[in-house]
Amino acid sequence: MVDEKIEAPAKISSRHPAAGPKEDGLTPWAVKGELILNCNCTIFCPCVVSLGKHAPTEGYCQAWAGVRIDDGFYGDENLSGLNVGLVLEIPGLMARGNWKAAAYIDDRASHAAYEALINIFSGKAKGTTGLFKVLVSEFLGAERAPVEFTTEGNARRLIVGKKIQGEIVPVVGNGGKDIVVTNTEYWMGPDITVATATKGRVRAHGRVWDFDGRSAEICQIDWRGPR
Repeated sequence: MVDEKIEAPAKISSRHPAAGPKEDGLTPWAVKGELILNCNCTIFCPCVVSLGKHAPTEGYCQAWAGVRIDDGFYGDENLSGLNVGLVLEIPGLMARGNWKAAAYIDDRASHAAYEALINIFSGKAKGTTGLFKVLVSEFLGAERAPVEFTTEGNARRLIVGKKIQGEIVPVVGNGGKDIVVTNTEYWMGPDITVATATKGRVRAHGRVWDFDGRSAEICQIDWRGPR
């Protein structure tokens, strides 16, 4: 099944039927693609099913994530083909907040796309990622970087220089098929593929983390805002 392409209208305004009216002056946006995440939990991270109400397996969460945007726009700015890397630190239950986060924005992004992605991943743009504005109490910063998100066979890799170096693969279940948790209300998306890290390394913002063999997730994303 081929997903419909997200069409970025030539001009966004409150009168443009493709984007709809601005809400409180906020810009319409949408992204489709894939998200991968690797954390320090043993397999499988309980946040997906509990919606962050169950404690991480280690009592706290440290994670890196990568987002590949296949199709996307923010206002009239095209975001298609760009990647984003994230570092996340959560002291306890995900739903209780007090997160720390850092973002690495694809260095191929235009200035407008860079600012757009910061707005989206900081939660300022509202919509699907609006929860970041509530849950993240300390934003460690955003910077341009070469963010490489690649797929080889069933493996997904995220490389952000020496800051994030990760590779994850799905966990195989009955009949040799990937194990997938479906029909969830998880913020990332309803269907989460259970995965594990063959390599999970973070060397950023004073963090030295290694998550080889730990829990990971693969999710097809279809995010939008500001509603």
